[in-house]
Amino acid sequence: MPTVLDDTLLDDPARLAEADTAGLLRAAAMAGAQVRSTAEVAADAELADRLDLGRPRALVLVVRPGVSRSVARLLYALLAPACPAPVLVSEAVPPWIGALDVVFAHTDDPFDRELAAGIERAARFGATVVLSAPNEGPVAASVAGKGVQLVPRVPVPPELTFARGLAAGLLTANALGLLVADVQLLADQLDSEAERGHLGRDSFANPAKALALRLADRIPLLWGLDPIAVAVAQHAGYALGSFAGVVADIADYRQALTRRALRQAAASSSGERDIFADPDFDTDLPNYRVLLLAVHSGPAADAARHDASHTLPGAGVVAPADEIVGDEPVRAGVLALRFELAAVYLGLATGATGGGGHYEPASA
Repeated sequence: MPTVLDDTLLDDPARLAEADTAGLLRAAAMAGAQVRSTAEVAADAELADRLDLGRPRALVLVVRPGVSRSVARLLYALLAPACPAPVLVSEAVPPWIGALDVVFAHTDDPFDRELAAGIERAARFGATVVLSAPNEGPVAASVAGKGVQLVPRVPVPPELTFARGLAAGLLTANALGLLVADVQLLADQLDSEAERGHLGRDSFANPAKALALRLADRIPLLWGLDPIAVAVAQHAGYALGSFAGVVADIADYRQALTRRALRQAAASSSGERDIFADPDFDTDLPNYRVLLLAVHSGPAADAARHDASHTLPGAGVVAPADEIVGDEPVRAGVLALRFELAAVYLGLATGATGGGGHYEPASA
């Protein structure tokens, strides 16, 4: 069911702070700090020197439950189009792993024994392993002395470690010569996005609050206009489910259009809601919100947006390239953070999240 939002809460910082007893907004705002601390850990571990191996036979991105899936999918979308080495996304370390391969994994579960067994096997067969994970449990033990472990230094809830996992993956790809990503700029832009999304900013000047309002009382259809945007949409769906209890449809825009019934429903109900309509009696109320996500820029991206705007004239477009300076990894990271903040705001304003939590915010 669509969520019913108390919009007065969003522009009341005192009530927002009181509702956010788990410190989720503050934790989400630490995305830039997560990126910087990961870069520091990588430098301390001499990641660049240890990955100076030449071109690997393959880079395996291991997917585990949680944000790991979003991280792997986004890294794949960033790397695959022009990567000089094959990139594979896998639920487990594949049986053919060998000494010429590199394995990357991000997890927040130190007791993931399946991952630990896979890492041990990869190390045993000579593969280079980069692990982004807490320094405890079987997972950490599996890589001790056999690979590079990037241990978190900024404590945030597991659902908000996307920035750390993305930074670890980008640093790994940079060190392997598979990608050139400005991790420092990513951290700076995440800080700027967190400032724009601060709870003290009113909804009209806060892109995260504005996004939450656009998604409230609707069923979100998050359709990506490019592969990177689809990957970010997958993380947005994860965040909405985690913090707002909202189920979103995630799809590539072109694939979404092949689902004729949903396309027709979206086209007919993606406009603005009639403020005078009675939800108890008007059964024809629009209940979908189509958001077209775009990360690519350039003529091809502009053409895709133009086509989509004519096919679905009531759809909204979320394109960070219109607002910020940065390459595709930066734009993708900023868009992911915006959806995380929006999901938290939506959860707080609908009562889906808030109250007691297990997360202990770090002291200032």
